[in-house]
Amino acid sequence: MTAQTLIEKILQREKRAVSRSITIIEQGDENSKELLKNIYAKTGKAYRIGITGPPGAGKSTLTNQLTKYFRSRNKTVAIIAVDPTSPFTGGALLGDRVRMSEIGMDEGVFIRSMATRGSLGGLSKKTIDAADVLDAAGFDYILFETVGVGQSELDIARTADTTMVTLVPESGDSIQAMKAGLMEIADMFVLNKSDRPGADNALLSLQASLMTRSHDEHTWMPPVIKSVATENKGITEIADVIALHKDYLALDGRFQKKREINSKIRIKNIIETQIKEELWTMEREASLNEFLAKVSLGHLSPYHIAEEIIIQYKNDFDRH
Repeated sequence: MTAQTLIEKILQREKRAVSRSITIIEQGDENSKELLKNIYAKTGKAYRIGITGPPGAGKSTLTNQLTKYFRSRNKTVAIIAVDPTSPFTGGALLGDRVRMSEIGMDEGVFIRSMATRGSLGGLSKKTIDAADVLDAAGFDYILFETVGVGQSELDIARTADTTMVTLVPESGDSIQAMKAGLMEIADMFVLNKSDRPGADNALLSLQASLMTRSHDEHTWMPPVIKSVATENKGITEIADVIALHKDYLALDGRFQKKREINSKIRIKNIIETQIKEELWTMEREASLNEFLAKVSLGHLSPYHIAEEIIIQYKNDFDRH
């Protein structure tokens, strides 16, 4: 299949072509770059929702129920489930069809598991690229469900239009969320499994924490929604808040500004990754290994070595 034929099939939302394109992106070669360059003009219409939070908070169930809600309103949904990297294959460890079997056969739903591939934020750069393919394919909503490893989930905030942080009522969960930096990136909080003891106290604790944030009449204050996803409770309220946040972003050019900031960060990341790949040739890796003995003996500092390798890289660049 030619690149042009593949793109045409993506635009027709042919699932096999979409899936193949994401596989090409995961491989990360020149073909993926050309694909992404050529489809970018067709992106920008899908609304992107990030669903994150600690493990065991019920993110998969919430994703499942929210998808069913959107489908009941005749909206198409693509889901990227970001899973831990398998130590054996480097692929996604958890099966997407197993977790979301209810919606997996729906023609208006596309599900893909992607491995985190060592990304601290739990969301790989490849995931953001894959979202462009899904956007070009014409899905109305793209849901990112992340692993929630407790690290800063800034990747989500840089990708999603609305970021939902999912917590459970157990004591200390809101404190852990603050430590992990989740409080800063949340556009809304979902207190899932709120039929458990302590839910009301957890709700008050979260609301009190939010009031300490600096805000004015123009600031979006993240609401806290109680839900029991397994019983489909709170899903309509969650969807309503997403719609309200979308309307908020539509005012005064906020949506465009947010996407511009996200694009700037993404471009910087692409450049850094490309330079890093060019920098660490086999020859420079060998140079580094030769210098290591001098570092361990205290004859040279790591800064000396870094400067020397950068000089080598610049000289090679100038010669070309």
